Amino acid sequence: MARDAFRIDSHKLLLHPRRVADWLEGEAIYPLYMELSPAGACNHRCRFCGLDFAGYRPDFMDADILGQRLAEMGRLGVKSIMYAGEGEPFMHRRMADIVRQTKQAGIDCAITTNAVLMKPAVSEAILGDTSWIKVSLNAGSPETYAAVHGTKARDFDTVMGNLEAAVAIRARQGAACTLGAQILLLPENAAEIPSLAGRCRDLGLDYLVVKPYSQHPQGEQAAYKDIVYGQYAALAEEVNAYATDAFSVVFRLDAMRAWDAKRRRYDRCRALPFWSYIDSRGNVWGCSVYLGDERFRYGNIFEETFEAIWTGEKRAASLGWCAESLDPAACRVNCRMDKINDYLWELRHPNAHVNFI
Repeated sequence: MARDAFRIDSHKLLLHPRRVADWLEGEAIYPLYMELSPAGACNHRCRFCGLDFAGYRPDFMDADILGQRLAEMGRLGVKSIMYAGEGEPFMHRRMADIVRQTKQAGIDCAITTNAVLMKPAVSEAILGDTSWIKVSLNAGSPETYAAVHGTKARDFDTVMGNLEAAVAIRARQGAACTLGAQILLLPENAAEIPSLAGRCRDLGLDYLVVKPYSQHPQGEQAAYKDIVYGQYAALAEEVNAYATDAFSVVFRLDAMRAWDAKRRRYDRCRALPFWSYIDSRGNVWGCSVYLGDERFRYGNIFEETFEAIWTGEKRAASLGWCAESLDPAACRVNCRMDKINDYLWELRHPNAHVNFI
């Protein structure tokens, strides 16, 4: 497997030229990708949590109404949904049903989770309908895991057992689901990343991502806001050595350099038409960085159809305001749309030699 076969440290919008061409021509488009939070509650209190300001509310989506909206979104052209958000997806008791409904709607399904609740019975139910599962695993020992995740040390072994079971279930089912883990590089876990890479490889996972911290502008915790990543180049070489033909290490040096530099070349966010975020109460937002800011709330899927929301006046007004007034300098460094914005900026501002292909 290539080091970054899934373009985790890059972007994949360039593989959707028709949708991009429609956007360039000024046509209305539906999002390719969405993030959706089925649950507001979470069983961990991670020290780095970017959505702590949301309050970990015990909100859970109505799975039946969501199923109707998923079928609609699939018909409209939504290609993928990642379930993550303000809380832990598997806190929702009907998460397996939601996964099945997503796949039946013709939408690729993915989940980001801490995997404590991803027990073997859950893996049995979802792996055949899921494109990938990425586990937030931010330490290589139970003690550090407990400190970083704000939980009990025994959760570390629970996660490892759940992942081992998931790998075995995937093999038995012949499922195509990619199973990976990601660790946020922090001072307290840096020394444990090589051993974690070895353990993930030996468990049979497909990859480990090592990524930088990103401070949410609304985040209540800011312990890592001044972290600098230039010192970790040697660690990257050490961790990359654990890669094999079957196991990739994606050490996100480009994203770390971007965090340290805190510079962007684009002057506006052009990625908003290609994605959206739905919170655990059903509100559709233009961007998860601006949760709670009514200028970015398009509507609610429990009150309107997705088509009515996406073509509605509130979204049009929001996009208009963003085009005129939103300064990306105030946004989150390394937001999920950063590389896409860079790509779209270049399409709008090609250099003088682009015809020399």
